Amino acid sequence: MADAGSSEIEAPTDVPRLRVMTMNVYGPANPDWDRRHRLVARTLRELDPDVVALQEVPTGPRLSTILDPSYHTTDFSRSSEDGVGGTLATRWPHQLVTEIDQHVTERSRDVLPWTATTVVELSTPLGPLVVAHHKPSWPFPYELEREQQAVLAARTLEEHIGSRDVHAVVLGDFDATPDSASMLFLRGRRAVDGMSVCYQDAWEYVHPDEPGYTFELTNPLVRGGEVSTGVTRKIDHVLVRSGLHGPTLRVANCQRVLDGPEDGVWASDHYGVVADLVLPDQPPGFRS
Repeated sequence: MADAGSSEIEAPTDVPRLRVMTMNVYGPANPDWDRRHRLVARTLRELDPDVVALQEVPTGPRLSTILDPSYHTTDFSRSSEDGVGGTLATRWPHQLVTEIDQHVTERSRDVLPWTATTVVELSTPLGPLVVAHHKPSWPFPYELEREQQAVLAARTLEEHIGSRDVHAVVLGDFDATPDSASMLFLRGRRAVDGMSVCYQDAWEYVHPDEPGYTFELTNPLVRGGEVSTGVTRKIDHVLVRSGLHGPTLRVANCQRVLDGPEDGVWASDHYGVVADLVLPDQPPGFRS
């Protein structure tokens, strides 16, 4: 397990890199928010990610209590009644491509108002980048919806990217384990509705023999929360899109952050996932 503090993460120093992060911060309606959100804010400053997807955060002006206002942000258009939802933030300006309403079935409409996928595009030191912030349905029995939501997100990305030479990543709290139907589809293990894609799991690339759990029963916020009878799971993911010959970006590093208490404070019931992405030494498919 990585240290709770984020400054331990080492980034590549000799090549341009893109640092991406996702974290569900377990919003203000939950215990110990005052101390928790300060810890999250401090960690984000230390990590200094270039792209960050946050879930269960106060959106709009209140986001500045967690995230440096210099970021360019796009919130999900819907939020809960208390103003909590999801946001995607980038170091450089981005263009909103679309927001996908992921209420794909009638029962999914009654669960989370901000079930959606936001897609943006921006220029980075590594080239053009398309980013999807994906938040599917969370209930345990809703893998039917999560699979449909994954297909809808992937199809939207493929139509937007087309034949262009761009990179793409998908970030978020997927509420789905690596062996679930939706994640098997996204990771290129199975086709759905006549469609297949392949996104590389950043954690799996760096830590192939480690489970990388992001939602653990050892966390008191999990044990005291609404799903305390669930199982320890890896449900927060950083995915990198593959072209014909593999991912267009190499994962140089991937770590969990805020995965333990700091001065007695657990930041969230989820752990954050941070990955450093770099250009490969040679482009996929290159022949000398």
